[in-house]
Amino acid sequence: MKRNLISVLCSLVCLTAIAQDLPKDGPLTIRPMLQQLGERLLKGKTGAIVAINPSNGEILCIATNTPNGSDVRQAIGKPNAPGSTFKTAQALTLLSEGIITPETTVECVNGITDGNIKVGCHKHRSPLALKDALAQSCNTWFLMTFASMINDDFMYESKEEAITTWRSYMQSMGLGGPMHIDIQGEQGGLLAGADYLNRRYKEGWDGKTIWWAGMGQGDVTCTPLQLCNLAVTIANRGWYYVPHIHKETKNQRYLTKRQTKVSPEAYPVVIEGMRLAVEKGTATCIKTTYPICGKTGTIENPGEDHSAFIAFAPMNDPKIAIAVYVEHGGFGADLAAPMAGLVIEQYLKGKLSTASEDKAKRIENKKINREK
Repeated sequence: MKRNLISVLCSLVCLTAIAQDLPKDGPLTIRPMLQQLGERLLKGKTGAIVAINPSNGEILCIATNTPNGSDVRQAIGKPNAPGSTFKTAQALTLLSEGIITPETTVECVNGITDGNIKVGCHKHRSPLALKDALAQSCNTWFLMTFASMINDDFMYESKEEAITTWRSYMQSMGLGGPMHIDIQGEQGGLLAGADYLNRRYKEGWDGKTIWWAGMGQGDVTCTPLQLCNLAVTIANRGWYYVPHIHKETKNQRYLTKRQTKVSPEAYPVVIEGMRLAVEKGTATCIKTTYPICGKTGTIENPGEDHSAFIAFAPMNDPKIAIAVYVEHGGFGADLAAPMAGLVIEQYLKGKLSTASEDKAKRIENKKINREK
């Protein structure tokens, strides 16, 4: 235990040294016990755990690990495909634009085939409406509905206008460029825009060319920090503060509430879908007595899939939002979701139950082969 506490203190010193805001000797927002738990869970793995207080944007935990040790850039400066965690942002955008309704259904039988392209999907009942599509993480549902937005020549004069509209929603949720937090080394991510797509696909493109973005792959990347902030915007039903690590900051950048472009009416159904994911869907591994809303992500890449998860809790009185991203960690429910559940429990309950402590030890002792 003493060694763990020393590790936490060293991490906090490093965070203080790279923070930009003043005063540099002021108190940090990091909760040491969360930081300690996050670092324990990431042992032998490459990844990041970011937790934020939705009510004020304070960063509660920013634990990282790499083959060379802790590196905050793993959380704020290394964009990766977000996988199915991104389906939450897609649903909010599609609902706001009127492309879908909560009752919109899509047929899916083990995935979708278009010419020589086949995108698989795990077995589930079909067809699904939006809440169940989120809970079951149906790839077909989000590929088809995203493509339908980009190809909608009734609502939009061109596919360029459609993708520009889509991108503006995502940017309003803190995705794409850096948010300018008070830690050095922050990077943005990729959100495909018209100019980018015209350069990349010189022979032309449409909704099907880029439909991978509908499920968080292809022409879209995010950092764990951005994914956590996405969870914050959902927890708050449409607003956020720029995340920051200095508790007594006077900088108005971190004290100004920012509204998303998403329609307020879009949030309840997406939140219900995230709640259903924990109750009956892909994230039942973190069922608790208090209501967690979450979304798993499994990111395809060379080697083992990356494991991702975003969540907030409690459902109607959110105290914490979290993102976990573990490289080569497998399915989102394999590592990222259980890790997030433990950090949430530590924060809301003040300690882990005996069963949860046993789970934490098992995860801590699990090593991941980073070879691709």
